[in-house]
Amino acid sequence: MALLKVENATMQFGGLTAVKDFNLEINEGEIVSLIGPNGAGKTTAFNMITNVYTPTNGKVIFDGKDITGMRQDLITQKGIARTFQNIRLFKDLSVLDNVLIANHVHIKSNFIEAILKLPRYRKEEKEMVEKSISLLEELGLQDLKDEKASSLPYGKQRKLEIARALATNPKLLLLDEPAAGMNPTETDELTAFVKEIKDKFNLSIFMIEHHMNMVMSLSDKIQVFEYGITIAKGTPSQIQNDKKVIDAYLGVSEDD
Repeated sequence: MALLKVENATMQFGGLTAVKDFNLEINEGEIVSLIGPNGAGKTTAFNMITNVYTPTNGKVIFDGKDITGMRQDLITQKGIARTFQNIRLFKDLSVLDNVLIANHVHIKSNFIEAILKLPRYRKEEKEMVEKSISLLEELGLQDLKDEKASSLPYGKQRKLEIARALATNPKLLLLDEPAAGMNPTETDELTAFVKEIKDKFNLSIFMIEHHMNMVMSLSDKIQVFEYGITIAKGTPSQIQNDKKVIDAYLGVSEDD
């Protein structure tokens, strides 16, 4: 059974169809990439999965359950986490505090217990700090835990955003153009980092990315969008040799 299955998902905004009849399957342990020109509807597809937008038609099935239209916090609790093309950190907070905030999604204490610092909340808070520090250690960010997020180099900010997503204990991680704005060295480092976290945290990954070397290196399967419609699916080698894909996308320089 697929971990994630999207069935004929369509997203309309008034008279505009941004995505039409989107179908997708991601199995456990797979990295699947969605590629296509700017404006092809890739981020809209992400947003339907995480219910930033509720699909006009179709279904999103995760781990055997229909999550179409489910509240975003409940989707996170079920095991889907995401990052954004434009990094979204609490820039005035420390690295550790950014990860701690993400941990709150699984907290069991209620509002009163938190306000009054009752025993259950104090226990959970201690566990969250320990877990967050441990996560930063696993990702090689422990020496930066007290640094303000805004002071980090760009590549480290991206890693922190991914760390914050991992703090929610996802089964499926959605990465929206993780290498955007990175130079080739940073992109190579990020590619290795994604491989590492996939194995270390037993993840399935769904990724939007324009850097073709990264896509081809990481992906088990690739799906290609053009004008909100899937024009090709396959392995990296199949996609590289698909004329429709070459004409629509791969023949265009990444710098164009």
